[in-house]
Amino acid sequence: MKDHFDALETRDPAAREAALMAALPAQVAAAQAVPALAGKLAGFDAKGVASRAAMQALPVTRKGELLERQQAGRGAGANPWDPFGGFSAIGWRAMTTTRRAAQRVYQSPGPIYEPEGAARDYWRTARALWAAGFRAGDLVHNSFSYHLTPGAWMMDNGAQAIGCTVFPGGVGNTELQLQAIAELRADAYAGTPSFLRILLEKAAETGVAIPSLKKALVSGEAFPPSLRDWLRGRGVEGYQAYATADVGTIAYETAAREGLVVDEGVIVEIVRPGTGDVVPEGEVGEVVVTVLTPDYPMVRFGTGDLSAVLAGRCPTGRTNQRIKGWMGRADQTAKVRGMFVHPSQVAEVLRRHPELGRARLVVEGEMASDRMTLKVEVAGAPEGLAHAVADSVRDITKLRCDVVLLAPGSLPNDGKVIEDARTYK
Repeated sequence: MKDHFDALETRDPAAREAALMAALPAQVAAAQAVPALAGKLAGFDAKGVASRAAMQALPVTRKGELLERQQAGRGAGANPWDPFGGFSAIGWRAMTTTRRAAQRVYQSPGPIYEPEGAARDYWRTARALWAAGFRAGDLVHNSFSYHLTPGAWMMDNGAQAIGCTVFPGGVGNTELQLQAIAELRADAYAGTPSFLRILLEKAAETGVAIPSLKKALVSGEAFPPSLRDWLRGRGVEGYQAYATADVGTIAYETAAREGLVVDEGVIVEIVRPGTGDVVPEGEVGEVVVTVLTPDYPMVRFGTGDLSAVLAGRCPTGRTNQRIKGWMGRADQTAKVRGMFVHPSQVAEVLRRHPELGRARLVVEGEMASDRMTLKVEVAGAPEGLAHAVADSVRDITKLRCDVVLLAPGSLPNDGKVIEDARTYK
């Protein structure tokens, strides 16, 4: 069996980058054609957005904005009525007669609605399944939920694109699902890692033998090495995929177990939380994804997840960019003395003082008597810099703040911009 899903995975990195940048102008044009992004991208010449530098000039769209526009688009009196908030180029007859038909529509917490296009392996999950060892002819026991959310359909579409047969187990009914795995002799599992553990523990408890189950692709939860090793000890080799309902598969694990390889159908950037500014390789920041599909044309979509670019190439021969995996959330807004403070405000302070490096705003004390300290890295600080930075913080946040100047490299590389260290009684 071949090790790679297709030749795209082992392309020369320069050839891949050229292909991605050649496809980018059409994606920007598709985004400009949907109402929600037309205004945000007004004034940009789509044909000119054909490089990373040009793309970084485009604004980032974050989930909060997506939810806000969706709520407005489906609210009472909304005209036009648009449950996708103007972000989707596909829909159904009640929306408009001119949109291309969506295959399915899903509801994620918020609620946020996501459309599914008709393309084969629309969510681009087949590549991740292949890296986990899934092959044509396998029976895949799919324990993601088929109800409301797209998780199960992502795996289902990808497995069928490979040529697998799928058992739609869904969630719950542990005994019945275990019975199905045993009696149908499932080869592979797709679902959350925690439910796979429950199934294996139940099998051991009840004496149900499931020797056919040898491989798994898990997602939706953290997958620590300890759980990976626990599964391996029971005969199941598990791999993880990083995906969201908004943009589909972003990256996936390989047999090398060194970070996650970025999917061939997306462009990934790591930016400083609250901004669209790309951070240096290795620095932790927010994952921003551009998907190369015109159906739901997300251009520079901020996932709210933290990660970092991992240097070098995957030992499996895959040559695409790698990221370290999920490292927490970038949504770090704090409420201080009745005022919301956002990572974007910290970024504005740094823009006003370009000599500053990384920064962390620490909120301490007890609620209602809290205090802020901005810790910033700087080399060779000029006299009066701390006072000037404090003035900028007050001007931007309307709150007083102490400023501590640190040597470069003093702050942890964890992507945290606002640290809430208050005590709650």
